[in-house]
Amino acid sequence: MPAERFEFEDFELDRSAYELRHAGSVVHLERIPLDLLFLLVERRGQLVTRQEIFEHIWGKGVFVDTDNSINTAVRKLRRALHDPADAPRFVAAVPAKGYRFIAPIREDGSTAPVPAAGLVSAVPEASPTADAVDPSSTTITKADMPLRKERRRGILWSIGGVAFVIAVIVLVEQLSLRGPTTTASISTTQSPALPLPDKPSIAVLPFTNMSGDRDQEYFSDGITDDLITALSRLPDLFVIARTSSFTYKGKAVKVQEISRELGVKYILEGSVEKAGGRVRITAQLVDATTGEDFWAEQYERPLRDIFVLQDEVVGRIVTTLKLQLTLEERGILVRKQTDNPEAYDDFLRGQEHYWALTKQGNAQARQMFEKAIELDPKYADAYVALGFAHLLDYILQWISDPHALDRAFQMAQKAVALDDSLPLAHALLGRLYVYRWQYDQAIAECERGVELGPNSANAYDMLAQTLARSGEPAESIAPAEKAMRLDPRNRDLYLSELGYAYMGRYDEAIPCFKKLGAHNNNPFVHFYLAVDYFELGREQDARTEAAEILRINPQFSLQKLVDRGMPVAGRDRTLGARYIADLRKVGLK
Repeated sequence: MPAERFEFEDFELDRSAYELRHAGSVVHLERIPLDLLFLLVERRGQLVTRQEIFEHIWGKGVFVDTDNSINTAVRKLRRALHDPADAPRFVAAVPAKGYRFIAPIREDGSTAPVPAAGLVSAVPEASPTADAVDPSSTTITKADMPLRKERRRGILWSIGGVAFVIAVIVLVEQLSLRGPTTTASISTTQSPALPLPDKPSIAVLPFTNMSGDRDQEYFSDGITDDLITALSRLPDLFVIARTSSFTYKGKAVKVQEISRELGVKYILEGSVEKAGGRVRITAQLVDATTGEDFWAEQYERPLRDIFVLQDEVVGRIVTTLKLQLTLEERGILVRKQTDNPEAYDDFLRGQEHYWALTKQGNAQARQMFEKAIELDPKYADAYVALGFAHLLDYILQWISDPHALDRAFQMAQKAVALDDSLPLAHALLGRLYVYRWQYDQAIAECERGVELGPNSANAYDMLAQTLARSGEPAESIAPAEKAMRLDPRNRDLYLSELGYAYMGRYDEAIPCFKKLGAHNNNPFVHFYLAVDYFELGREQDARTEAAEILRINPQFSLQKLVDRGMPVAGRDRTLGARYIADLRKVGLK
């Protein structure tokens, strides 16, 4: 007979009363997330696939948005259990597969806890963020055993180099502010020596272009991007963001100094040379706290085997650091994204154009991404990149295409359909759902991005901004702090979350946006500064900020924001209408 009551930590799940209690008090939880909890608890320790969840709760033949429905249910359940996605105590995600309940359980109030069935003892207890797996298919690789090639293949193909686009969107598309519900704050004082994380930590420095041709710089930068993004998918590693690592490009800095500034133990550095249809990569792993070299190796392959080459570098790092994992176990083993080296080359060239952050550069980037997709219609990463390019055009009003946002949404949906394991595909969807005023779906997609990319500063920042614009600024602080730690050289660039949290306390929001504006040419920083000043009665200062918007973008149109229904103040449409009225009074049209 099934148990009627389950206890875990200070929670109690009661089947007869159909309720969840915390420390004796009833937790108000909707039916669907409560049904999900019963299912996960009853199958504790086992992988429950997303398909099984859907069929159990909604039934077969029911037409709903499967991913969004499940993501929303998981988000509500985690909120009720106070169970963060990046460090779960109860519900662990198996990327692109499903979920597993991982906490010990006492049935019917018995004093002896029932362990989570099938847990793999070889997974270190010090890694609470480790993704759960189906115990029936788990294989543990010895720390000193090289990962088998078939277990490692695919890690880089699944993620490409699309991290470059999201960083720009995060800084440019900062649009939603709500009244504060918290006094929490983020420290913005950068420590000269950051403490090491409690797990192996690494920074990948920009690989040097050794081709002798400056026009090949895009290729060496792209290889570096791929390695950073690949390593970022590993939950047992702490990986510094690309935006911090690339601040050292072309600079002669001792690895010990980099270690102190970034708070990491290991540094990967190297060089790339592409010529005559072949590519050579030299890579070196260093203990940056001591300057000791772990290994240095040279790899050379035909250009068509570039992904195999990168894969070998990642596998060598994993085995050198003696991580108790296999890539398949962590849900990272996915199918290869492109077999076409020309499509990959076009993709990397698109990145280079995008980083120009100009109207012309973005147009060229779109052309290259479209060319990559034409060469390989199943290239998921290229769809994500093209979606972000369309979104940037829309935000900065670089083109008059009224369907740019719809095109971005189509690209995101296509990418997820091709590969559900791409963190930034879900982050893009999350951002686009905000524009559709679908905030639950937006949060769920951003949380999925964090689950799939546990080291992605971009994914954490997207989640923070989405929470803030969804009317939950208190919850946005923690992911913003995580993003800052992963990107310590650019902490000030994440100040927008404080600006959002302080909206309504305009004198406190202004310093955040002013400091942010000093780092980038973002018209929307001045957009909100103008609002803050006007709300404080400082009309002349507001007019100065409005003029700065037009200096940055002479074609900027307030009316276009209104016509497009852009959520200027998140859920609060009344507040958004007031801000638009403020800006009209200081000269914007």
